[in-house]
Amino acid sequence: MIAFIETCRADYGVEPICRVLPIAPSTFYQQAVIAREPARASSRARHDRELMEHIRRIWQDNRAVYGARKVWHSLQREGRQVARCTVERLMRKMGLKGVIRGRKVITTRPDTARPCPDDRVNRQFRAEAPNQLWVSDFTYVQTWNGMVYVAGGFNRSSQHLNIGGVDDDRETEIGAVHKAQIVLARTAACLAA
Repeated sequence: MIAFIETCRADYGVEPICRVLPIAPSTFYQQAVIAREPARASSRARHDRELMEHIRRIWQDNRAVYGARKVWHSLQREGRQVARCTVERLMRKMGLKGVIRGRKVITTRPDTARPCPDDRVNRQFRAEAPNQLWVSDFTYVQTWNGMVYVAGGFNRSSQHLNIGGVDDDRETEIGAVHKAQIVLARTAACLAA
């Protein structure tokens, strides 16, 4: 915002621009003085500017994979006493992020072309008799070797869980759900007999 005012001040003046933008003219003038004379900045601003240089250096020296915690540990090893929340704040301000291990698993990919299924039980998941209400779901579990996808069915009256399918490949999600439906059908047939 300060840079914008600086570029347009010759055409419109500082005060008219500040009336339109949510900034006081005194703030603009104070920032302009600090830009010309960095020694006039507050001690926190000067300290932050110095720390930001070290944070960026450590982050770049470590192939841009360090997060705030590891950058903070590196600063501690260098003998710079700084709070971890300060490192987090400055990294956020600079737009620096560490690499997150693993990959983000997208669990829900809605098909917007198809209508939502009807709610046949009106959100009342109680059953008075056996084999009256079955609930099925598809979910995932994080393991050391990656994600495992599980499909299963649940008899609400007996609180009995039937696992229909387990697989480590998300593309077989439909197959796992199909296996769960088969298990539900077999269980229902056994209970009816």
